Amino acid sequence: MVSRTAATSREAQTNKAFQDIVTKERNERDAKTARLKALRLARDAEEAAQAKAAPAKAPAAKKAAPRKAAAKKQAVG
Repeated sequence: MVSRTAATSREAQTNKAFQDIVTKERNERDAKTARLKALRLARDAEEAAQAKAAPAKAPAAKKAAPRKAAAKKQAVG
């Protein structure tokens, strides 16, 4: 039979190991999040700089295509 102190010690070791794993995973996730945020901010800053450097082009005017009905009237009339 296992003594109570040995069981408590084993539980403490298990809890400590679990906490270490959780802490490691949290730190890795936080580092990844920070890295992605930095990349996103850099991309946004670059896009903003490009937008300021090259003003937006005005949309090109579309040519009005003759309608088929109008073309038929002119052909008949």
